[in-house]
Amino acid sequence: MEKYIQAPLVESEIKDLQAGDYVYITGKIYTARDAAHKRMDETLKNEEKLPMDLKNNVIYYMGPSPAREGKVIGSAGPTTASRMDKYTPTLLDLGLKGMIGKGKRTEDVRQAVVRNNAIYFAAVGGAGALLSKCIKESKVIAYDDLGTEAIRELQVEKLPVVVVIDSKGNNLYETAINEYNRER
Repeated sequence: MEKYIQAPLVESEIKDLQAGDYVYITGKIYTARDAAHKRMDETLKNEEKLPMDLKNNVIYYMGPSPAREGKVIGSAGPTTASRMDKYTPTLLDLGLKGMIGKGKRTEDVRQAVVRNNAIYFAAVGGAGALLSKCIKESKVIAYDDLGTEAIRELQVEKLPVVVVIDSKGNNLYETAINEYNRER
């Protein structure tokens, strides 16, 4: 089923999304990859404030390529989400509501998604040039020294994603395998 949602996310909309739903996100989201997650973790351990408010927000695991002349951003495809798994439960407990990446997540992340009524989306890997067309604004807001791994604030319009883990813990990667096996 195809749905349209706004970011920051609204909890009642998250509850209505199910693993396998096609979703288009419009609004403000953030980017952060491995190095930014490590830096955020260090910030929290030092009892300092994060560079952005996580409450109801979405982090896209993406490090863009440089923008070509006249473009807002370069290729903007997802990176493997599992590389952020050791940091994710803490961020979800602090109010993060959505993540966009590709690939499987750990059981700890799935449990944190359920505990916090959050959601994990997948974007299509290899489609970074197409996904970049949905990004209308991009600005670095923290960790500029990390280059492409700096935290960016993005304004997106109809960014296409698929719900992989819904707020109830249903995991598309598992249900799709079970469905495939039943049909055989």
